[in-house]
Amino acid sequence: MSKSKKYTELSTLGEFGLIHHLTKDIRLKNASTLKGVGDDAAVLDYGGKKLLVSTDMMIQDIHFDLTYTPLKHLGYKAVASNVSDICAMNGTPRQIVVSLALSNHFSVEGTEELYAGIYLACEHYGLDLIGGDTTSSRTGMCISITIIGEAEEEEIVYRNTAKENQLICVSGNLGAAYMGLQLLEREKTVFSGNPEAAQPDFTGYEYILERQLKPEARLDIIQQLREKGIRPTAMIDISDGLASEMLHICKDSGIGCNLYEEKIPIDYQTYKMAEELNMNATVCALSGGEDYELLFTAPLDAYDTLLTSESVSIIGHTCKAGEGCNLITRDGNSFELKAQGWSNFKNEAE
Repeated sequence: MSKSKKYTELSTLGEFGLIHHLTKDIRLKNASTLKGVGDDAAVLDYGGKKLLVSTDMMIQDIHFDLTYTPLKHLGYKAVASNVSDICAMNGTPRQIVVSLALSNHFSVEGTEELYAGIYLACEHYGLDLIGGDTTSSRTGMCISITIIGEAEEEEIVYRNTAKENQLICVSGNLGAAYMGLQLLEREKTVFSGNPEAAQPDFTGYEYILERQLKPEARLDIIQQLREKGIRPTAMIDISDGLASEMLHICKDSGIGCNLYEEKIPIDYQTYKMAEELNMNATVCALSGGEDYELLFTAPLDAYDTLLTSESVSIIGHTCKAGEGCNLITRDGNSFELKAQGWSNFKNEAE
């Protein structure tokens, strides 16, 4: 009797492990493909400016919950998350293609609301919606957006080009989107237990809710850096948490890092919500995800210029790979930086 074949569960690899497993043997065949798998966007060369291409998919009950997510906000967020990938390459977004799968539970009016958000984001970011596909689904909604951007070849910034002894910087503040999600999940649990409960009062938490439901891609930061004459040496957007993204840069660039807890920018509402839920705000900033801020490295001589920017914080520095990737706490202790952010294919039993 032949032994049955043993199968490996997706959860043993995780999202990034699976991507590496499936793409490690890819060999590029076309001279027009300058960069394939392994960054925030692919880079294509058809003469003149280089094309940047990225795609992102959002699945109902995996990436969003329609219990508390307005369809208009969802459409906007789906576009903004893709724009963020082009920003992370130091490029300019130009066009999107939208593919949508819907079950019969959705109405024409609901779909119009979703597209109202998509059109609003296109207007805000200067995008053209140039096509897509629509099909049916038996399990709810799936949104897939492909975005096309452009950049001069010398302006493109990758993840694998950071060097030792450079500044580590981040735009905006971190952890707010995750705290907004925790607040919404808490109120959903309350409502599920008592459908007659009064509508929740979100007064004082408007900012963290907006960061979760209607985030913004930081195209403004790209423009500010250009105006200041600063070109990041490596960059990535923060969709899976600061720690995870920093480790991506370090691994791809072959360097180490030291991040300083006291320098990580965290908004007051994030601190307040974390305290209310008995959570550590720093952990939320490191691992929460969906902030869509930009994490980048920069030369030391950009220090004075960056220090005057209200939108950018210097949170650490790069070092030799042998020194590791570390978080320096407020009391001076050093801990190994670990990625504990969002992970697809996580085992339900964990």
